[in-house]
Amino acid sequence: MELPKLFEDNMIQLLGQEYETYKQCLDKPMYHGIRINTMKISVEDFLKINPFHLKPVPWCENGFYYDETIDKPSKHPYYYAGLYYIQEPSAMTPANVIPIEMGDRVLDICAAPGGKSTELAAKLDGTGVLVSNDISASRAKALLKNLEVFGATNALIISEAPYKLSARFAGYFDKILIDAPCSGEGMFRKSSSMITAWENNGNQLFSDLQISILKEVVKMLKPGGKILYSTCTFAPLENEKSVEYLLSLDEELKVCSFDRYEGFDSGHPEWSDSKNPDLEKCARLWPHRIEGEGHFVALVEKAGATTNAGNSGSYPIKKAKLPKEVIEFFDGFNKSFDFNRFELSQDKLYYIPDTFPAVRGLRILRCGLYLGEIKKNRFEPSQSLAMSLKYEDFKNVINLTSEDDRVNKYLKGETIYVDEVGGKNGWALICVDSYPLGWGKLNNGVLKNKYLPGWRLMS
Repeated sequence: MELPKLFEDNMIQLLGQEYETYKQCLDKPMYHGIRINTMKISVEDFLKINPFHLKPVPWCENGFYYDETIDKPSKHPYYYAGLYYIQEPSAMTPANVIPIEMGDRVLDICAAPGGKSTELAAKLDGTGVLVSNDISASRAKALLKNLEVFGATNALIISEAPYKLSARFAGYFDKILIDAPCSGEGMFRKSSSMITAWENNGNQLFSDLQISILKEVVKMLKPGGKILYSTCTFAPLENEKSVEYLLSLDEELKVCSFDRYEGFDSGHPEWSDSKNPDLEKCARLWPHRIEGEGHFVALVEKAGATTNAGNSGSYPIKKAKLPKEVIEFFDGFNKSFDFNRFELSQDKLYYIPDTFPAVRGLRILRCGLYLGEIKKNRFEPSQSLAMSLKYEDFKNVINLTSEDDRVNKYLKGETIYVDEVGGKNGWALICVDSYPLGWGKLNNGVLKNKYLPGWRLMS
């Protein structure tokens, strides 16, 4: 791999005699991984049905390597059922390190395409609130899809600049994850375009961007809360020096220790201006020392006792009388819904968790769980509702095995015939090995396909 001369000089200064080992590793294939969605299935249960050749990722208890020359996880029905997320193994570290607790208020401020947010959602498991933000509206659409595939019901998906969020959420969050925009030096093996981007932009551009994010994020953290800062780059300017800047914003902030694994390097205080010895508590994942592309991770805590101060107010639900078509559809469930939490907006129906803050005035892509759309004399349930369910939640279910050819036909949007697997006429929840995929309309054994067109399996 041909590397920029300036980058080589920088890395030689950082790595010394290890540089040649680092450079040689870039000529080897990159590592590939999946991370199990523990909101839908335990790791133990997934391994019982696992169709791939997997090896555990040491630093992520629900992460596994797969061999891309043998396995294609993105084509398997379990991927469409949201049982796992395809993620580079070292990128699994930040969301694994940040100590999410049930009921937390969590912000993922640079969230697209959703690798970290999906794990944060799984850790919350429907409790608390997850605010997933990306300043790019187009990138936030991919974030929305990934959270819906995972079955998140408690997510606010926003596309705003950090200063807009800090004005609304001062002192609000228990945990904040900043997987910061960076120069991407750890992505050179994944994409040669990252080398070109590095030559065009360098490190200073991203350091300035990181500083602009950090100075807003610190305003949103509660006393007793934690910030996880990470990048996929190696430059001290974007790593130790960014953490150093964060600490300078509030004297109540301190760097925390977390579990280390074989091959992890510590942070390097000597690469900072202050030489703060606490920076050694950060972690560096170098691609020549671990089986991954590389990452930098720092966990920072704010002193004080956690309170619910900083609440931006409760979400004001715009209630409306629900038509009988909606009531009739929800009669088909084996679980109850609080209709007082239903919000009707221009014929679209949403479920708003009681943990949600007021967000009026922000650019919202999704608020809570999108349930479906009311059309003339009927209700069309949403794909996101299907993905949020368990097999036993709905009364009328068509359950197919992953080896059944009809599963792929369903995922491609085709009509399928299911007369031998039961099911009553009307809306049916289509499952693969008891994990929901989407909806269909059943009529005498013929299933009219309602799988969302934008999610369909391409041949």
